[in-house]
Amino acid sequence: MNTVVQGNPAGHQPLGNVVTEGLQPFLHDVCTTLYAPSLVLSRPTGDITGGVDGFFHGDRRLLSRLSVRVEGVPVLPVSNTLTSADRTSFRSVVRGVGEHTADPAVTLHRVRSLEPGVLREELEIVNAGVQEIRLEVVVSAAGDLASMNGVKSGRRSDPVPAEAEDGALVWRGDGVRVRLHASSGSPRTDAGAGELRFEVALAARESWRTDLECTVTDTEPLRFPAVARDAVPWSGTGLRSADHRLDQFFARSVGDLERLLLSDPEHPEDQFLAAGSPWFLTLFGRDSLWAARMLLPLGSDLAAGTLRTLARRQGTTTDSRTDEQPGKILHEVRREGQKLNEGASLPPVYYGTVDATPLWVILLHDAWRWGLDPEQVRDLLPHAEAALEWLATYGDADGDGLLEYIDVSGLGLANQGWKDSGDAIRWRDGRLAEAPIALCEVQAYGYEAAMGGAALLRAFGRPGAERWEAWADRLKRRFRESFWIEDESGRYPAVALDAAKRPVDSVTSGFGHLLGTGLLDEEESALLAARLAGPELNSGFGLRTLSTESTGFNPFGYHIGSIWPHDTAIAVHGLVRAGFPAEAASLAGGLVAASAAFDGRLPELFAGHGSAVDSVPAPYPASCRPQSWSAASAVALLQAALGLEVDVPGGTLRISPKAAEGFGPLRLTGLRVAGAPLAVSLDAAGQVRVEAPDSLTVYGAERA
Repeated sequence: MNTVVQGNPAGHQPLGNVVTEGLQPFLHDVCTTLYAPSLVLSRPTGDITGGVDGFFHGDRRLLSRLSVRVEGVPVLPVSNTLTSADRTSFRSVVRGVGEHTADPAVTLHRVRSLEPGVLREELEIVNAGVQEIRLEVVVSAAGDLASMNGVKSGRRSDPVPAEAEDGALVWRGDGVRVRLHASSGSPRTDAGAGELRFEVALAARESWRTDLECTVTDTEPLRFPAVARDAVPWSGTGLRSADHRLDQFFARSVGDLERLLLSDPEHPEDQFLAAGSPWFLTLFGRDSLWAARMLLPLGSDLAAGTLRTLARRQGTTTDSRTDEQPGKILHEVRREGQKLNEGASLPPVYYGTVDATPLWVILLHDAWRWGLDPEQVRDLLPHAEAALEWLATYGDADGDGLLEYIDVSGLGLANQGWKDSGDAIRWRDGRLAEAPIALCEVQAYGYEAAMGGAALLRAFGRPGAERWEAWADRLKRRFRESFWIEDESGRYPAVALDAAKRPVDSVTSGFGHLLGTGLLDEEESALLAARLAGPELNSGFGLRTLSTESTGFNPFGYHIGSIWPHDTAIAVHGLVRAGFPAEAASLAGGLVAASAAFDGRLPELFAGHGSAVDSVPAPYPASCRPQSWSAASAVALLQAALGLEVDVPGGTLRISPKAAEGFGPLRLTGLRVAGAPLAVSLDAAGQVRVEAPDSLTVYGAERA
């Protein structure tokens, strides 16, 4: 993804919800209500007041203003509560009305709920006083039908004139029709002002109520439809642990993930996770794959839907404009093309990613081990073979045995790993690396994909396993020869190789993606575990993307010092797999501590100042929230803490809770393996009990 904030002209600063022309708006203070592909961004008061705020559906803003006021009387907010991902309540006091003591007497309660394409707001005014009151309640609304890309770029949009229609306000344009009406109260409609006005008279102890409903009709079908509430591919999840912050993080994350689900219009039964709100509420190869992989303990259905959705769009031809190549897995799909703030211009379907293709093969292998139906795996093997061929041809275009990328068109993303901002890959002295670039973590993905692909081919009686094992072995040798360098603290792998195959010497969080993949030996893994545990990278709230000792370090830098929860969770999982549970527990505990500062809803990223400087982490102002792989990190942390590893084809389930320090005792329910229920309990003495299918031999735990 790419959300880098543009340069700020002198003297122009965003403040609150005011957005300076041409600057990406900040998100850290918005209240988000979500049911993909719809969402509402508002002030904590509940009002939609302009700037980034709005009611969005399918990458288009329908309402750019929706506020509730009482004519001539201040309405002061006192609380807001995110009841669930798709339901938020706001409570305010109507000051100076009906008061006979210093206590508030009249309150406004707004309850916002969201369905795909439908926004509802319940308005209730309660008179708890002892005298009659009379009020004029005004609902003010506007629509601009702006594109999501336009909102993100900070471009101002002129409002579309409203029309009055049967007591409702209506906006039309570009095949879209938006209608706002009230269920009761007989409001006076003023289309010119965009207002619904209600005369309210309340005796003592009485209340008044109306429901607002805003609906959208769009002649253009959605790229990816919503998922019905009863079609979520997991159910009944629950966690009770010794750390209430972890419980909150898990519950909030699972709830958000349910509302981030979308489906493939060609096969609605196949679901995947949109990358995140608000900018990335669509299919992203890398993000959707990582999130599905992290959520395998909840069942393999999401992984299967994600794999099939991407396989249907797997590259079949060579196109330099879209970066499509045979066998390649796409980067993102949009309603329309995008102009990004780094000069890039992306088509609606864009393939500019170096890591989605190996990650697709890895997810297929891991889903098979978690019990994905063998026939479903078999059906996807031709796509896995095409993806592996891409690794050996287009992924390694110069034939040196390593995977690299370059933006051939000059219009796409300059960096095509997960750190895809233009300044992400740099030398320790701050210089930017020159493409083609071979990223360290992508070599690990390539190795893991080739070995996992070989295992699949052998298990299903298809040829080629030996070829891919030999390919992986060559990559491992080339990595050891080309990437490892040394500084005063010892040996470590460079973040990347540049165009001249020189190792770019920055110390980064990419180390975590190498661990547990098979690319490293024990000594190399120990060196990286020590680096990850050290204060240069470990902030106390998670891993910094760049060492504090680098010239380019910026705690507010998108990929050059900030903390990404999914990045930390990947490192925690890798550390456990590589045999370093203490280091894993430290990073996991830091991320759980950070989650409490965000009420359990971890953002896409946050600032990397660290716990030695701040008692709570500072938000990254333009960060998306909720974000699928940040939310999925809650499940990944629990899997790593419990040391939970499953091999359904091999008939085994292993548990080793060496990294669960501070989390136990705990009970985790709602997991699934091979379509059957799985639950894990850890008592205060460290003893583990598991409820698992009889077909699996359990190691490290007693059966419940």
